[in-house]
Amino acid sequence: MEAVQSWISQHKLTTIGTVWGGAIGASLTYTHARTPLKPSLRLIHARMHAQALTLAVLSGAAVYNYYQKRVQENVK
Repeated sequence: MEAVQSWISQHKLTTIGTVWGGAIGASLTYTHARTPLKPSLRLIHARMHAQALTLAVLSGAAVYNYYQKRVQENVK
């Protein structure tokens, strides 16, 4: 688990980009299977879902970064 956390903190933008791309793919797949929307609407919905998930991940990264700095200050 610590190796994964270390990799994520070293490759933050790659991780966020991967989450965004995965969210686009998952949303497109879900809307294709569940709703009879036109492809343009599917893409718009997928982008909105991916943006919401990306904001959640960025917020989580900010909280994690704040927590890390707090812990480092308490150790000193």
